[in-house]
Amino acid sequence: MGAIDTELACIDPAALAAAVTRELDPLVGRIDRGLYPGDALRALGAQGAFRHHLATQRPDGRRDVAGAIDALAAIGRSCGSSAFMGWCQDACAWYVEQGASDTLRRELLPRLASGEVLGGTGMSNPMKYFASIERLALQGTRVPGGWRVSGRLPWVSNLGPDHVFGTAFMPLGPDGAPRTGAGVEVMALVRCDWPGVTMTEVPPFLAMDGTGTYGLAFDGVFVPDDHVLADPIGPWLKRIRNGFVLMQVGIGAGIVEGCVELMRESNLRLGHVNAFLEDGPDQIEDELGALHDRVAVLAEAVLDPADARFAEVLTARLMASELTLRATQSAMLHTGAGGYSLASPAQRRLREGYFVAIVTPAIKHLRKELDRLMRAGVR
Repeated sequence: MGAIDTELACIDPAALAAAVTRELDPLVGRIDRGLYPGDALRALGAQGAFRHHLATQRPDGRRDVAGAIDALAAIGRSCGSSAFMGWCQDACAWYVEQGASDTLRRELLPRLASGEVLGGTGMSNPMKYFASIERLALQGTRVPGGWRVSGRLPWVSNLGPDHVFGTAFMPLGPDGAPRTGAGVEVMALVRCDWPGVTMTEVPPFLAMDGTGTYGLAFDGVFVPDDHVLADPIGPWLKRIRNGFVLMQVGIGAGIVEGCVELMRESNLRLGHVNAFLEDGPDQIEDELGALHDRVAVLAEAVLDPADARFAEVLTARLMASELTLRATQSAMLHTGAGGYSLASPAQRRLREGYFVAIVTPAIKHLRKELDRLMRAGVR
């Protein structure tokens, strides 16, 4: 179970692109209307889509976060929802590789890397909690051999009955009082089929209905010690935060690439009038290339815990959100009235673009964190 498949670890971008065309492209419309593409995600995982950033799952032992971002972009060029689910998969595996559980690294990580097991990230609430935006939703009490965790997470994506996900909870003492201090929370890997975990379908979204998103209730869920990834969370969080945020750039990059294609297709017929629009395909493509170069440099130092490095990562992520919004709007304007058809990819891209701007960390979250770091003297 823990062995690395050399063929799968040596990722071929052309093979991944072919798998996207074969497995994902025919499903995009149905995914947009609520189909969860589990089999397609597993097929992409079989082509190595989710192992680039995992040094322990590659025969060369080299961590390639830039490659992970490029793989997500290849998926997002076809389907933004699927790129988001790919990021969830990458993030879940990232938690495990960087976590404290040798058992999970040995038994689960290879299956996450290959797509055999699919996983989500229940860190939207914790990340907002660490930015002083929300209260931490889960609480845990120490019991022999692990923790009993209760509470409710309103949104967790890339889930199914046999999936896993990572999340954080506040540890309570015997008197019911929470631990005090910064970074004292606990990070753990949870299985959806554990007793006490209840999955509830969420109301329909504007977009992203096919992302396997559920509300999760925890009723005294037992989390064994071998599923604890960090206790306390502080040092671990500084180690994973750059990768968590930076890999999201791949979602936006893929959507932007898809929008550039739409604009160029529209220009074959409407180029004489589209020339009067701002943010044409050449300009958007040039800015995406500059962002790609910036992200590639940041990816080389992804484990750097310094706040100054994190500020650079947050800035790149903010740039990705803003560029995605501009590209999706421009694709809609280039397409014109035809973009209003429910069959048009332009309107789907517009809705996907808003998701890139509001998914954690949202634009307002990114700007709040950058303001905090600037006020703390981080440059």
